[in-house]
Amino acid sequence: MDDNTTGLRENKKLRTRRRLAATALELFLERGFDAVSVADVAAAAEVSKPTLFRYFPSKEDLVLDRFADHQDEAARIVRERPAGQGPVGALREHYLAALDRRDPITGLCDHPEVLAFERLVFSTAGLEARLARYTAREVELLTAALEAESTPPLTARLAALHLVTARQELGRENWRRIEAGLSADEAHPAAAADADSAFGMLAGGLDQVLPIRPGAASEG
Repeated sequence: MDDNTTGLRENKKLRTRRRLAATALELFLERGFDAVSVADVAAAAEVSKPTLFRYFPSKEDLVLDRFADHQDEAARIVRERPAGQGPVGALREHYLAALDRRDPITGLCDHPEVLAFERLVFSTAGLEARLARYTAREVELLTAALEAESTPPLTARLAALHLVTARQELGRENWRRIEAGLSADEAHPAAAADADSAFGMLAGGLDQVLPIRPGAASEG
């Protein structure tokens, strides 16, 4: 099989995956997550249930698959941070930049479609429970990235738990602000202040035990 054929097949799979997720989300938002079955989604997308399950192992994954793209984000930021910077500083810098561009992953986004999606996730017990699996994977990947720099395993895992939790709780608080009626622009100053405070608390302790990236500069 040549590269063109392989590429076309992968593109077709990606389009099918996106179509299934979009169809499912539309149904879930219209009727509610618990009122829609996997069979309903498969029928609306004109595929069989076995085909749907080849792309998504569970009904919850039809909604939460977009979180999979962010599971390695914290680990990647730590691996790619510049010389002289510690993991906490790198994650803080990245998070503040994401707030500035109103990235939905920070919760500081008032686009109606994003709000509807977040409301669905945070108000559905099954989705909240499934989301914990994505969080656990994010912690695992960040732990591995820290261990790769000779951080002791327990220290690496505890640090990863703190950092991942901080990012998530900041996002929840930002979502609450938007749900309460603030625009993203109105909520931004408080969101940025909270992020500085949260990462500042972690920097005071974690930067004493986590590695600074070797280089000419050192993190202040």
